[in-house]
Amino acid sequence: MRCHPLLLLALALAACSQPIKPDTLAPLPDQRVILISLDGFRADFLDRGLSPNLAAIADRGVRARWMTPAFPTLTFPNHYTIVTGLHPAHHGMVANTIRDSALGVFRMSDTMANRDPRWWGGEPIWATAEKQGRRAAAFFWPGSESGAGGRAPSRWLPFDDKFPDAARVDSVLHWASQPPGTAPAITTLYYSNVDHAGHDSGPDSPDVDSAIVHVDRMVGRLVTGLRERGLTDRTNIVVVSDHGMAPRPATKLIALDDFISLSDVNVVEWSPVGMLIPAPGRDDDVYQKLRAASPHLSVYRRADVPERFHFRDSPRIPPLILVADEGWSITSRSRVASWRAQGGGHGWDNALPSMRAIFVAAGPAFRSGVVVDPFQNIHVYSLMTHIMGLNPAPNDGTLDSVRTLLRQ
Repeated sequence: MRCHPLLLLALALAACSQPIKPDTLAPLPDQRVILISLDGFRADFLDRGLSPNLAAIADRGVRARWMTPAFPTLTFPNHYTIVTGLHPAHHGMVANTIRDSALGVFRMSDTMANRDPRWWGGEPIWATAEKQGRRAAAFFWPGSESGAGGRAPSRWLPFDDKFPDAARVDSVLHWASQPPGTAPAITTLYYSNVDHAGHDSGPDSPDVDSAIVHVDRMVGRLVTGLRERGLTDRTNIVVVSDHGMAPRPATKLIALDDFISLSDVNVVEWSPVGMLIPAPGRDDDVYQKLRAASPHLSVYRRADVPERFHFRDSPRIPPLILVADEGWSITSRSRVASWRAQGGGHGWDNALPSMRAIFVAAGPAFRSGVVVDPFQNIHVYSLMTHIMGLNPAPNDGTLDSVRTLLRQ
């Protein structure tokens, strides 16, 4: 049965709300943030001339030349880094698939794992707001269903990628229209259209261009709705992405079982960052064989992962980390036999231009018509807490790194 969009919207407005237990804190200024993620929106996609609404936000606000994602450049680690200010090794969401000695295996598609707060370390922005007497809302964001940080958003929805895109915006506008003190101080909104098109057809495809046009229209719908409701003087729109996208040809494959026996390893994450747990007594042999496997594959023991990746300090990071060169995929013979060429991918070295993310923002807190130098996404959390007058939880970012974005 197909639900009418108005019915879906009505369900969204009622679903998963919970009563607020206000903390006793001094009143805070009613500055709000709407944080929008455009999954897979590479930084230079902004220059294609297909996103006039994002361009308008940048013209009246601020834009980073690019934002550097966390390593690995995967969806769950980066979305959770953006809302906690922590490197993946410090919040524990180190990949899209994770093995924990006590909890078992986490997969993105596992609803129960997504709602288990033990997988999600740190304190996300919605928990920070709720603990300090401000309301929060999440229209899809990794971690928002879990109660991570000890407090769930007042309003949240279980992830449903089929929920109509325009209805998402309309729900957010309804929440924003509530009276001061009731309307959320922080709202998250998520779109996966560009990422899906990039995986299916590649970053330079007409499908990606169409997805850019579509999500830009959704941003425009939000901006227009805020203006019509007289909310622009208190609302700061922050648009980010989690990572970029690069071509992923079916000819650039590294089959691990050409070099080792797969019975000697547990492959937790395959590609393009392989995460391997060697069988007892097989660590050295596997390590040496893989180091000699391909000039397009870098192999590290966890303690030797390059410092710039900030990817050593979690027990959830397996003993062996494999990093493929841009465009190369880590696979196996059986996977090669049934390999379906994917147009694009991500996960590679976060210093690559193809992995760069976007940051565009406008509102009363931001300067106007400014383009700033690149910064890491760990600083977005501190920026948002500052705008809303919140005390940040411990994190890896600093406000000083993004102070040039702000009016004061």
